[in-house]
Amino acid sequence: MPTRPHEEHESGVATREKERTRLKRPRMYRVLLHNDDYTPMDFVVDLLRTLFHHDETEATRIMLHVHHTGIGVAGVYTHEIAETKVLQVHLLARKNGHPLMASMEPEDDEDEDDAQ
Repeated sequence: MPTRPHEEHESGVATREKERTRLKRPRMYRVLLHNDDYTPMDFVVDLLRTLFHHDETEATRIMLHVHHTGIGVAGVYTHEIAETKVLQVHLLARKNGHPLMASMEPEDDEDEDDAQ
């Protein structure tokens, strides 16, 4: 016995609605570099170019911001990638004999989430 056309259509719609379920964007984290009096500026620029994929101009701008203000954003990533970047900064810095520090912080304030 053939099915009625509207029954086929209804089952197709239900399937498509399930497929349209939207995923929540993952929380993003800023990777921060901290100024110190010992790590050479050239090393920081090279690190920003190789590890964070900034061009020479942007890497220099970020390095100078860190130098003048004490802290600066190297990049924004998901939690796992930000954690890995922080570890890579520490490993490369220690391997080259520098005390450069990096950390990570949530891009959005948790207070905003609490207010809703």
